[in-house]
Amino acid sequence: MTRRTYHRATEAERREDLIAATLDCIAEFGIQGATVRQIATRAGVTGGLIRHYFDGKDQMMQAAYRQLMTDMCAPAHAAVTDGTDARARLRSFITANLTPPVTDPRTLSLWAAFIGHIRIDPVFAAIHREHYLAFLKSLQTVLYDFFREKGAPLDAQDCRRHAIALNGIIDGLWLEGTLVADMFGESELSDTALIFVERLLGLSPGELAAADHT
Repeated sequence: MTRRTYHRATEAERREDLIAATLDCIAEFGIQGATVRQIATRAGVTGGLIRHYFDGKDQMMQAAYRQLMTDMCAPAHAAVTDGTDARARLRSFITANLTPPVTDPRTLSLWAAFIGHIRIDPVFAAIHREHYLAFLKSLQTVLYDFFREKGAPLDAQDCRRHAIALNGIIDGLWLEGTLVADMFGESELSDTALIFVERLLGLSPGELAAADHT
């Protein structure tokens, strides 16, 4: 196990380092195998310092899951606010969720390690719900803007239904593609998603795929 180099850091930096070390250990050993001692060694700190920031291992796992979900959702949230037209933002949203770092195998391993806790741990369930709702809201926002720019605005219910269905396409391709990444070309997953999202939304072929050429 590689030990992180200790340096004098702020309270926030130390906490971030501990969360990063927790994720590293979970990726390597799994949730059950990752111990507080291993995490301390990876972070280059003492066990006593860890207790200054976290009440115990459970709280560290919860913070790590929150960070993972934040990192996974960040590219999509950024696409929604990047300042381009809504068609390009919708395309970027889809592409961001089906390309690295979201499709990195390590990300899938961490997600798989945590996912079983959602149904048995109310804190994990709350973290998952919080990020899912934020993700869905971002998708609904970009869909609403897209159809408004087309001159065919959606009502709130249709926008929500489209967002849920589109998210299902993204999730399925993400899971399949990340599990067997070597079977797909660099942009095959995102290109496939764009084609089927166009069909789902009743768009003309190439309407999203050509967004960056207009």
